[in-house]
Amino acid sequence: MASSQTRRGGPRDLREHVAELERRGKLVRFDMPINKDTELMPLVRLQFRGLAEEERKAFLFEHVTDVHGRTFAMPVLVGALAGSRDIYCIGMRCEPGEVLERWSAAQQHPIPPRLVEGGPVHEVVLQGKELRGEGNGLDRIPIPISTPGFDCAPFTTMSHWVTKDPDSGRRNLGNYRGHLKARDRLGILVVPTSDFGVQWAKYRRQGRRMEAALILGCAPHISFTAAAKLPGFDEFAVAGGLAGEPVELVRCKTVDLEAPARAEIVVEGVISTEELEPEAPFGEFIGFMGERHLNPFFSVTCITHRRDAIYGAIISQFPPSESTKLRQMAFEPVLYRHLKVHANLPVTDVAFHESGGSWHYIVIQLKKSNPSQAMQALHTAVGFDPTIGKIFVAVDDNVDPHDADAVNWALCYCMQPHRDMLVVRGRTGYLDPSASPLGEKDIFPPPSGNSALLIDATRKWEYPPLSLPKREYMERARKLWEAAGLPRLKLKAPWYGENLGKWDAELEEDAERAVRGEYYETGEKLARQRRKME
Repeated sequence: MASSQTRRGGPRDLREHVAELERRGKLVRFDMPINKDTELMPLVRLQFRGLAEEERKAFLFEHVTDVHGRTFAMPVLVGALAGSRDIYCIGMRCEPGEVLERWSAAQQHPIPPRLVEGGPVHEVVLQGKELRGEGNGLDRIPIPISTPGFDCAPFTTMSHWVTKDPDSGRRNLGNYRGHLKARDRLGILVVPTSDFGVQWAKYRRQGRRMEAALILGCAPHISFTAAAKLPGFDEFAVAGGLAGEPVELVRCKTVDLEAPARAEIVVEGVISTEELEPEAPFGEFIGFMGERHLNPFFSVTCITHRRDAIYGAIISQFPPSESTKLRQMAFEPVLYRHLKVHANLPVTDVAFHESGGSWHYIVIQLKKSNPSQAMQALHTAVGFDPTIGKIFVAVDDNVDPHDADAVNWALCYCMQPHRDMLVVRGRTGYLDPSASPLGEKDIFPPPSGNSALLIDATRKWEYPPLSLPKREYMERARKLWEAAGLPRLKLKAPWYGENLGKWDAELEEDAERAVRGEYYETGEKLARQRRKME
């Protein structure tokens, strides 16, 4: 099989991506028996608590069992989308520094999907009685328990739901969990402000059930768009833009929807708009267990899959995780483009910090030409989506927005709380246990409900230079380091000093004299400036 990186369109499906991960040394084939209900996710979790990010890998579990002793024909793949930044970029077919550009180009130049007659996803078709009975329906899919000891059931996680707007017919693709409740029924978390939630409300007002197709395993560029916030776009078209070629779709068997022809598994069905069921608890990306709520449920009408299907899962729960990395890599380019292109602000980078679930802590880097631009960027960002963001920080272009230490340094020395902080009320809460006690609604008016904090941590006037050696000395030191065979460096910005405006010619001359060894001359000059005490 040709390397996915050599094809214009990248990996056509999940298995080509798996082959590329293995070629790059980023895949562990786990051939020992493993229990999907008690062992599988805890094993993958260890690398997120005990390894540096660059050491993390995807896991392919080839002998999967459950607590009843059943064995499954399908292997389980975890961590293959965003176990690390490197893994994500392998799926994106780019270097880490090219992600913003790739996402921007895909949004600027989406490629509409192409409908084809058939595909591997229809090699096996299950309907009617084949959806019921032990080992049938959803029973044949090895869905793991993500948080053993706390989750109430297995949940689908790499689960991309396809729906259509009942008015416009516009397709939507979004990633939402699925609560396994029966061989032919899943619960689904519906966020009211999401495109999915808005569409579901329309179907409800019209008194109609909502058709849906659940994709479980597909090419990375499709999964990446499913996890992104792309209002107004057909996500399959943006996925085509990422791949550089159209996504091939096939018509579903029992619902009026389309799904990727080379998907691993597609579950078709209808979502009730008349009744709700309790759904969850589930271990959430915020680092706490989510509450049980009334949510819609999905009744399965058909399951199609490849004969040798791979079941894919995302490991979420306590950050950092694959979920937070996936969200970080998708959200950063989208907000960056919104600020840079649509708001025309001098933004140079955007960081969604995994410690905040890649949701609640956002840092915006700017190269200001006007003092007001930092707060303009903060207001624009907080208005992008009412659910995204709790702490927004603006920093200068010499502060790495991805480095918490650098951001904390800017918070300490580039802002004053009474002058540079603003609280924005009227926010929509999303899985934030600080908004209200568990079991109570985070209602308005204030002080109940959610809010966001905007912090301008950019410099407001000229500052003295950074207290680091100038660049030429640090560059020379780096060459000496490398020549000595010392461990490979991963330099954090800023790693050399620069003039920030408050530095006059005399001080510059004194510093230059010092590196020439003429500091005694400076000492004599300073002695001539001696003053008597009064």
